[in-house]
Amino acid sequence: MTDEEIQLAVLHELENDPVVKSNEIGVAVQNGIVTLSGDVDSYSKKYDAERAAKQIPDVKAVVNELQVKLSSSGQRTDEDIAKAAVQALESAVVVPSERIKVTVREGRVILEGDVGWGLEKEAAEAAVRVLAGVKEVTNRIDVKPQVKSADVQAKIEEELRRAAELDAHRVQIEIQGHKVILRGSVRCMAEWDEAETAAGRVPGVKEVENRLTIEPYTIEP
Repeated sequence: MTDEEIQLAVLHELENDPVVKSNEIGVAVQNGIVTLSGDVDSYSKKYDAERAAKQIPDVKAVVNELQVKLSSSGQRTDEDIAKAAVQALESAVVVPSERIKVTVREGRVILEGDVGWGLEKEAAEAAVRVLAGVKEVTNRIDVKPQVKSADVQAKIEEELRRAAELDAHRVQIEIQGHKVILRGSVRCMAEWDEAETAAGRVPGVKEVENRLTIEPYTIEP
């Protein structure tokens, strides 16, 4: 796809997103790198806009320069955000909230602590990302291994097969202690992210090095 075609595809994806208002967001593309700019009124919109851009084949990277500027009704004190974050984590079924510390500074939420699964780390961030008044989320939660490394590869392969958007046969896995290296190819940045997320969900995985390349599939005439 040309840069112009990528730009149009990203704009179309944003128009179809139920959360994002496409007229709030500027989209520029140069050599397959998408830059998002403009102002949005929630952090969840900033996150969803980036995710939408990554869905497009041939997007090599996304530079998210969107600024979260809250409306007067969306303003909340750090204390209110912190209380809401704690409640959200306690309500999230898969999150061990007692192992997670929340810090809020000028609307920016920092999550710290440790969990046994990458999925728990991901779920903790998702729980606070949608809260009113949040401008940014920094996820510093550590994943501490709880199973033998010998089991890790089989579990990663299982997670990759579960990922509906992925062709797991195109992904090769290398285990180095508690570090996973992914090689091979995927069709778009969304699949690139999904492969990394799937590998990170597996207990025992502390770090994922994603060396996957993006190679859109071609259909023979």
